[in-house]
Amino acid sequence: MTSDKALKRFGRLYGSSTVMETMYRQLERVAATDATVLLEGESGTGKELIAQSLHLASRRAERQFVAVNCGAIPAHLIEAALFGHEKGSFTGAVRRQTGYFEHASGGTLFLDEITEMPCDMQVKLLRVLESGCFHRVGGSEQVRVDVRLIAATNRSLLQSVQQGKLRQDLMYRLAVFPVRVPPLRERGHDIEQLARLFLQELNAQAGTSKQFSSSAVDTLRNYAWPGNVRELKNLVHRAYILSADIVHLDTPATRGAGRALLADGTLSFAVGTPLADAQRELIMATLRHFSGNKRLTASALGISVKTLYNRLKEY
Repeated sequence: MTSDKALKRFGRLYGSSTVMETMYRQLERVAATDATVLLEGESGTGKELIAQSLHLASRRAERQFVAVNCGAIPAHLIEAALFGHEKGSFTGAVRRQTGYFEHASGGTLFLDEITEMPCDMQVKLLRVLESGCFHRVGGSEQVRVDVRLIAATNRSLLQSVQQGKLRQDLMYRLAVFPVRVPPLRERGHDIEQLARLFLQELNAQAGTSKQFSSSAVDTLRNYAWPGNVRELKNLVHRAYILSADIVHLDTPATRGAGRALLADGTLSFAVGTPLADAQRELIMATLRHFSGNKRLTASALGISVKTLYNRLKEY
């Protein structure tokens, strides 16, 4: 770890809080090994950045880092996406295609939202993790790869097993080295430091010298940050665009004044609420209602899972 003023870092991660320093020590120990790592943390906490940082600190740093969101791939395509396919193996397979495992051979494969992977695919993943071998879809040739796997989830693994969404044997295989990723609200002074870092980066890109107002600093310290680091970065960027020399932070809580979540699960909005804000609140409330299950959320909202992922990426 090196120091950037008062803000310590590990790879692409920043933070000097006790919970972050504890995590840094864990990451430093496991980075030099080939052990499978399981990152457990809320959406927006930076699990992919952690996976990238582990890769950069490993002996595989010069090889490929491949990130895959298991929930964003349609169930009928995920096997071909991971393992590749042979020409003619299905309609539209006009040539041999290598999958993510082959692309990552020699390097690191990051499987995000692992609990969203269909159970029949979990069996095949477990076999690959144990043997390092697989067959492309429609192929008979055995393919051997050397891949370091990092998986991530924003759900409780035990609950996922109890609900039948995750095989217990795969859970044990993935959790060789589990790492808890702390939410932003537990990181204390890191919040203000990260916000200043994001603002500094924006100033450097545009040649400006904007600064936070005193009220913005109060907001940074008092807001609950349900969207974690991702929300913080996006709010700073939005505020930077809207501000002149002094940057004021406007959180969803203040923008949504007049909005209420009623006891029966109904959202209400004040007349004149921007449509984009209303849509965001509706999507996030529905996601919370279904405990983070994106397929159920998309179905309830009448949109595709891909559209939901695109909206969440924007937010």
